[in-house]
Amino acid sequence: MPDTDARTCRFYCVPSSMSFELPQCALAAAEREQAMILQSRTPYDVFAHRTLPGTAPLNPDEWLLCDEVYAAQMQRRVCLINERPQDVLAVDESARPAAEELLDEALMALPEPFKQCDKRVLCPDGRQVNIDRTDPMRTLGLILQEDLCLMQKRDEEHVLTAAVLCFPASWQLSEKFRRPLIGIHDPVPDYGPDLAKRVQRLFNGIRVGRPLWRFNALRYADPELFQPRSESNPRPLNDPGGHPYLRSERQCLLRLPKTQAVVFSIHTYVLRPD
Repeated sequence: MPDTDARTCRFYCVPSSMSFELPQCALAAAEREQAMILQSRTPYDVFAHRTLPGTAPLNPDEWLLCDEVYAAQMQRRVCLINERPQDVLAVDESARPAAEELLDEALMALPEPFKQCDKRVLCPDGRQVNIDRTDPMRTLGLILQEDLCLMQKRDEEHVLTAAVLCFPASWQLSEKFRRPLIGIHDPVPDYGPDLAKRVQRLFNGIRVGRPLWRFNALRYADPELFQPRSESNPRPLNDPGGHPYLRSERQCLLRLPKTQAVVFSIHTYVLRPD
C-alpha cells in the first residue's frame, strides 16, 4: 500500500480562440494522465511478508488517515457517490443503528486537519460536508478517504450489512452485499476452509478499543481507483510487465462498542511504476 508525493490530475488549458484535434494516441494519453491519482509511497513496507491473514495491532488514534492525495481522491469519491450511488452505497435496514454508531465513532476519530463545527465537517480540501444522520454511510463517504464496510454477526458468520465502497479492488458491492465472509471470499484462491475458519475466529475475537490492521499488494494495468469486477470475470494474475501500477490497501478492523458490529475500513494507495 503506497503513499506520499502525489501526482494527481493534470489539466490542459488553451485559449478559446484556438481549435485543434489531438491524435487518438495523444488524446488517450492525456485522458490517462488526468485520471492518475498516485502516491509515491506507503506508510509501511508493502513488500514485507506476513502469514495470512497477516493482522497486527493498531493504535486506535491511527485508524483514519488523510494523505497528500486527499483532495484528488475525494473529488473522485464525490463524483461516484453522486452519479453512481447504486454501485457504491448499500445499507440493510437492520444495519442502520450500526451505521449511525459508525458515523459517531468516525467523527470522534477525525485526524488533523479536519474540523467539526455544529452539524458540519470542514474537510482538508476546503469542502464543508453536512452531517446527515439519516444517511450515515453517504455522509462518511463524502468526508473520508477510507471505504467502510460494516460486518454484523448473523448466526455463526459475519455478514456484510452496509458499505460505502468507492474504490473496489476487483469486486462488486452488489454481489457481496448481505453475504457472509465465506461467500464474500469465494473467488479468492487462498481462501480455503481452514483460512475461512481462522478469519471468522479473528472477527469473533476483535475487542472494543483493540483494533487490528493488515495490508495487501496487487498489480494493476492502470491507476483507476474505481475497479469493480464481477466474480464471473476474475482479475488476471499479477504481471509486473503488463500491470505496472502497484495498488495496496491498508485494511483496519475494529469493533463498535454499542452494536458490536465490526468495521472493515480500506485506505487505498496506488503507486506509479518504478
